[in-house]
Formats: sequence, structure tokens, C-alpha cells
Amino acid sequence: MLKHRVIPSLLLKNSGLVKTIQFKNPKYIGDPINAIRIFNEKEVDELMVIDIGLGKNGGEPNYRLIEQFASECFMPLCYGGGIRTIDQATRLFNIGIEKILLHSLAFSDPNLVSKLADKFGVQSIVLSVNIKKNILKRDSLYFNNRKINVSKPWIQQIKNIVNSGVGEVLLTCVDREGTFKGPDLNLIREVSTSLSVPVIASGGIGSLQDIKNAIDSGASAVSVGSYFVFHGPHRAVLITYPEYSELETLLSTEN
Repeated sequence: MLKHRVIPSLLLKNSGLVKTIQFKNPKYIGDPINAIRIFNEKEVDELMVIDIGLGKNGGEPNYRLIEQFASECFMPLCYGGGIRTIDQATRLFNIGIEKILLHSLAFSDPNLVSKLADKFGVQSIVLSVNIKKNILKRDSLYFNNRKINVSKPWIQQIKNIVNSGVGEVLLTCVDREGTFKGPDLNLIREVSTSLSVPVIASGGIGSLQDIKNAIDSGASAVSVGSYFVFHGPHRAVLITYPEYSELETLLSTEN
């Protein structure tokens, strides 16, 4: 197994596989089950599935669909979207999910994060942190149009939640997401050096070198979306994943 994970990330909306650019204009690109089967064939080490359609309307996770995902996956599966209670998390873990991804809930109710960590283990809890430049061109937390009261500096806010019981942090640069323009390496360095848990870098990956650059900047793992589902300048849908030997050579090379 590779020292650093390269994790495909699939976005869901209305049970379909979609992709966004800077979290906007989700485009339907196919059946998520087919994507999972392809990643099985590619012998992916881990998979992340995020339902982006549940944040605003407060809907429940689609347990029947997620159960299909878990039964199809040959690799550990992390799921995020619509998780607001311990009962929901319990149902997901019983289905076969290995990790849950928490976003708005974690920032609005850190005590619930602690309860989830106590019940399921810190290693099962991943915190989703979305960072976007504000009008002053400064990094700030982004909450998908949800109003979350964040009174402390954003790094300190993340640290507090990590201390509540988080095993990993998924760090997404919203301004780079889906753009193929490369990750925000300065952001990755700042967050990874500030936290005591592994950081999964996300947003902007457009090449294998981008993956290496994110790792070299302090990320423990890299989450990849568009680069693994689109091909060519016209963004034709082609789900792919590098050969193990290719990643092994890439990630074993010194800076």
C-alpha cells in the first residue's frame, strides 16, 4: 500500500453522479454505481462519496443507495451529506460505511462530534473544511450558503473541532475546485503544519504532478474529482485512475 493515499471523490445530487466548478452548476455525468465498479477494477485504496444535494433542504441520506455503494465497493468508503444525528451515523456505519464526513454539523455542534467520536472512534470521523477567498482576498471558511457563526480565526476554529474528536481533515480550496489549475499549496502548508491530524488536500488537481506537489506541501492524502472523471479540453466523461506502479514512482520521488 502507498504511504500517501490518492482518493477519488464522487459528488452526488438526486442519486446521480455530478461534477461542479467552484461548487457551482452541478453537471450530471452518469451513474455512480458504474463509477464505483470502474474504481474497483482500478484497485483504488479508498473512495469518498459526498451528496451535495442535502445541505440546503435538510434531507436524509439515501440509505438504500449508500447500501448499494457499500456492497459494490472493494475499498473503504467515506460518505458525507445529510448527517445530523447519532442515529443517522449509526445507520450508515451499520450499512458498511467506514468513515463519515462532517461539515456544517461539526462547526455548529462540536459537542456532537465528540459524541460521535466516543461512539465510533476518532478514526471514523473526517472533518470537511471548505476555504474560499473573501472580498479582501483573504482565506475564510465557506459553508455552502449556510450561515454558521464563526467568531474565532478560522484556523483556531478548525483546531477546536479537531480536538473534539476528528481523525482527518478534508481541506478543499473552493476557488480551485473543478478548475484543473492546481492545488493551493500555501493553504495546504498552512493547515497541515497547524493541525495534529492528517490533511486530505482537495481542489484544483489537474495532473499527477499536482498530486505530488500537494503531498510535498504537507498533505497526507489527496482527494481528486474532475481529473479522474473528465478527459481532454471538452471535458468528455472518462473515469480513470493511475496505475499503482505509476503512483508508487510518483510519490516515492524525493522533492
